Amino acid sequence: MPVVSHIPPPLPAVPQLGLGLDAGGTQTRWALAAADGTLRGEGRVAALSGLQLDHPAGREAVAAVLRDIAVAVAPLGGAAHLVAGITGFEAAQAPLLGALTTAALGLAPAAVQAMTDIELVCRAAFAPGQGVVLYAGTGSIAAFIDEHGTMHRAGGRGAVIDDAGGGHWIACRALRQVWRAEDAAPGSRQRSPLARRLFEHIGGADWAHTRHWVYSGPGASRGEMGRLALAVAAAADEDPAALALLQAAGTELARLAAALRQRFGALPLALAGRVFDLHPAVEQGLRAALPADTTARRLTLPAHHAAARLAAAAITK
Repeated sequence: MPVVSHIPPPLPAVPQLGLGLDAGGTQTRWALAAADGTLRGEGRVAALSGLQLDHPAGREAVAAVLRDIAVAVAPLGGAAHLVAGITGFEAAQAPLLGALTTAALGLAPAAVQAMTDIELVCRAAFAPGQGVVLYAGTGSIAAFIDEHGTMHRAGGRGAVIDDAGGGHWIACRALRQVWRAEDAAPGSRQRSPLARRLFEHIGGADWAHTRHWVYSGPGASRGEMGRLALAVAAAADEDPAALALLQAAGTELARLAAALRQRFGALPLALAGRVFDLHPAVEQGLRAALPADTTARRLTLPAHHAAARLAAAAITK
């Protein structure tokens, strides 16, 4: 009687997925995409920045974030290529980031493509030479990639120098306004809806709470300070001072857009970043400060989705 061997069917091929990261001062968002652009999964982990790559403790923090992402994507099939937009990233840091990514995700350095977060948004919004991106998250920047692939910018110089119109700027201005009013008229904070919303977030209504939160507590983190802008937005419909702050943020953002449009022509704008989600007053202030015929649209494709699709497309090249 012949011996019949049982040969198990071949295992299905693991899909070649592209991993995209949008790493900012508040959080890192990731997504996995297949070659046809279909998303296979997404999530968020701790913040990651290029500035962290400049010192040992920061590099370990970056490595920990990458390991968390590796754990998250493994059940979904893993990743064959990575495209990452990272705040504060510089091209000279690419080899170091490649080494950390290899250790965490098992990707070859050639399969890792990193750029600044704003460059990623630009590539998601427009073909080169076609438009300006105005980004307002924790910080703020306007950027334009010309037909040669060179990126030009206005702003984006960090909270110490500027970042006007971003979440960090809004939060700092709000705290300054509340405490200056208190200097002039003690007790005024008790009648201010803006102060009440800020203090709910901070956890106390006296100066000791503000001082601790800003200088040694959560607010010492740029991203956490930026989140305080949510409290300003929450007060805007009941406090004219909060509403004016958000409108002023829009005016500051218009200045960035105008600087690039002055240099490169009356190009359309794409608006990106969570500051535009805070309250309609931000975009109202922006549009009021720009020429009436300015074309501006909200960028609806999340940056981490765009990065994942760019990564998936790179696998087949």
